[in-house]
Amino acid sequence: MDLPLPKPSFNPNKHLKEEFVSNLTGSSMLEIATLTVSIPILVLIRHSISITGASLKKKNDDAPSGNRNLKSYLATLSLDFLVIVVPMLLFFTVLANWTYFLASLFTILTLLYIAVKRSGGSSPSFEGESNSLRAYVTSYRVIVMIITFLCILAVDFRIFPRRYAKTETYGTSLMDLGVGAFVLANSLVSRQARNITSVSWKTAIVSTSPLIILGFLRLVTTTGVDYQVHVGEYGVHWNFFFTLAAVSILTSFINISPQYSGVIGSLVLVGYQFCLVQGLNHYLLSNERGMDIISQNKEGIFSIFGYWGMYLLGVHLGNYLIFGSHSSGFRSSRWVRMRVWVLSILFWLLTVLLDRHVERISRRTVCLTMLQFLNQRGFISFFSING
Repeated sequence: MDLPLPKPSFNPNKHLKEEFVSNLTGSSMLEIATLTVSIPILVLIRHSISITGASLKKKNDDAPSGNRNLKSYLATLSLDFLVIVVPMLLFFTVLANWTYFLASLFTILTLLYIAVKRSGGSSPSFEGESNSLRAYVTSYRVIVMIITFLCILAVDFRIFPRRYAKTETYGTSLMDLGVGAFVLANSLVSRQARNITSVSWKTAIVSTSPLIILGFLRLVTTTGVDYQVHVGEYGVHWNFFFTLAAVSILTSFINISPQYSGVIGSLVLVGYQFCLVQGLNHYLLSNERGMDIISQNKEGIFSIFGYWGMYLLGVHLGNYLIFGSHSSGFRSSRWVRMRVWVLSILFWLLTVLLDRHVERISRRTVCLTMLQFLNQRGFISFFSING
């Protein structure tokens, strides 16, 4: 009896593409730190450039509409693209081997610019706004989005260094920062950070439904076209949209005051790390999978606890640094910068100590070391934008 012919695949090179992004060990923490400090400097440069009286901020809604405003808007948009997006793309590709040199050059030029402006009796243009703290946070969130888009589009090409792609088990890379950066960026300006904790179940489910729908759409489309999916990242069926939805649901249903979310988040992270050390990490890192839904998606499901703990920390920091009683006016920007410096140093020391003595950074398990590194990178970027 003739055997049935195999179903033709939409992706005949699926296996080769999966190998191209597998078994990677990442880069060093120093290189990733240098790279993520260099990128916000581009925003500072953009803030210092004036075009038709506009810097990197929203277009004035009260301005009269017309052809002149359209040209001004397009010119500003083009300048944003040339000064921010194009250099970032070059940093991630053809200039990847010049990371340390470019970071040093940009930092020196920025410090010289500030020194020259201050010696002339004027403040640098990107420091001139007295109420710009939330604008800086917006810039940080935009940077996270642009980095994510560029890396996702570039990772399938050989010009994108393999050390910047997602690590297999242990290590640090640029793309490993994307997931945690999204969680941190969302938590800093979340409803909970703004002390809006009384949200009904219906509102929470409605606000989370787009993420759940996107998660199922991604699952259906990738399965339908036989797209390559690295199972070791989230599991067989899981994806990051489901993780974001789970974190949002947990935060909405378990009502925690922002004043105490930092303590609760720390307890969640320490408890989760304790479970990892006791043997959970061996289960998550093994290639053996059962037929049940939890075993099939063990990486994605268990990582929820790590990301939820990180989200709670971000809620507390957002409330403390941005939406608290001391977060208005020019003095608050200086107040925030001092504390961000302290927190950045603290998170860096914790990252090094945990990486050496507890567990190495692992994207798959979302261990405490990785979350401290993600928080530290977020604060460095936040401080760099605040200049």
